[in-house]
Amino acid sequence: MTLPENPEPGREKPEPKSAPDAPDFAGLAEGYASKAGLHRTDDGRIDVLKSAGGYQGIAESILPGLVFLVSFTITAALTPSLIAALATAAVFTVVRLVQRRPLTQALAGVVGVGISAWLANSTGKAEDFYLPGFLTNAAYIIAMVISIATKWPIAGLLFGFIRNEGLEWRQSPARVRAYQLGTWIIVGVLCLRLVVQVPLYLMGPDGLAALATTRLVMGAPLYILGVWLAWLVTRPATVPLAQPSKPSSSGD
Repeated sequence: MTLPENPEPGREKPEPKSAPDAPDFAGLAEGYASKAGLHRTDDGRIDVLKSAGGYQGIAESILPGLVFLVSFTITAALTPSLIAALATAAVFTVVRLVQRRPLTQALAGVVGVGISAWLANSTGKAEDFYLPGFLTNAAYIIAMVISIATKWPIAGLLFGFIRNEGLEWRQSPARVRAYQLGTWIIVGVLCLRLVVQVPLYLMGPDGLAALATTRLVMGAPLYILGVWLAWLVTRPATVPLAQPSKPSSSGD
């Protein structure tokens, strides 16, 4: 039997130094998913409607643009139409203040509408009201493509939190590929927006009505559809339950 080694008298073996704590990437992913506005139902599925901001959040994203379109169509006056759109976005911020709800989405809407209104007013072109949206859309596409190329697909960071996978999905090549595919679906939705809307923007005033309409249709509704499809294609494979083995009969 091997005896444990005894340290020399007066000398004690140094305690092993504990390694510094590794970054809590799972916590970072959870924080990212929360900031992205994703929510899950009580049974662990994604709540697509709530993730889009609920009915109020959808209204906040649609109504300012709709008010601008209706006002400009009726009056053909750019500045009053821009003011009406900005006022509509500001109303939602006041509503959230009254409701004591988080202001992040409403304030982001006010800032976004404000930038769009400033740009359109500066150029004197009503269609430029929609130009910042194209730039934001393109930035999201670039970020998601980079996440796919680096094998940190954004769909995995978001859906992994909802499914309680944390970052364990990165240890499975099949799960990484699934989340890459899910991210490609969202990228496809964003690219489809640009493919349809940029030509309408380039038409100038003649394409304004169609541009505004497609922005409404391809906004929150298309986003909800894309997230739902991405959720479906990234579902983990169901492992079938093992069938109980029948006891073998032995003959005498």
